[in-house]
Amino acid sequence: MINIDLTSLYLHQAQLDSHIQSTHHVDYASTREKRLLALYVELGELANETRVFKFWSLKPRSSDEVILDEYADGLHFLLSLGIDAQSSKKVYSISQAKHHPVGSFLETYASIHALQIQFSKKNLEHAMQHYLDLIPALGYQVEQVLQAYEKKLNVNYQRQQNHY
Repeated sequence: MINIDLTSLYLHQAQLDSHIQSTHHVDYASTREKRLLALYVELGELANETRVFKFWSLKPRSSDEVILDEYADGLHFLLSLGIDAQSSKKVYSISQAKHHPVGSFLETYASIHALQIQFSKKNLEHAMQHYLDLIPALGYQVEQVLQAYEKKLNVNYQRQQNHY
C-alpha cells in the first residue's frame, strides 16, 4: 500500500474554485451536476488516451505527459466535488492494481455514478478511492500524479486569466 496525502491539493483546489466562483458568479450547488458530468467526460478522455479497452487496435497508448494531464483534469473535478461534499478525508491508501485497468475504470465509473445518485461524503470518498487506485493500475507513481496536478493547476489559472 502507498499513501497519498491530498491536503495541499484540496487547498489549491479550494483557491481555484473560489476564483472561478467569484469570476463566473456560481457556487458549488449550482455547478454540481456540471462538475459530475465533467468528471465523467475527463475519465472517458483518460481511458481513451490509455487505449486499454481498444482490443481492436494496435496503436500504442498516448505519451505519459498526455495521460497524466488527463488524469489531473479528472482529479481537479473530483477534488472540487470533495470540497462540495465536505469530505474531511485527505489521506488515502492506494491499492496496487487488483484488476486490469479496464476493471479499474469500470469500478471508477460505477463509484461516480453512485455519487451522482446520492451526493454524500461517503460516496465521494469511495469515488476518490477508486480514482486514486487508477494510479498503479495505469503504471504511474503518486509523485507523477502530484506533479501533473500542479502543472495543470497553473494551466487552469492561466486559462482563467485569458478568459478561457
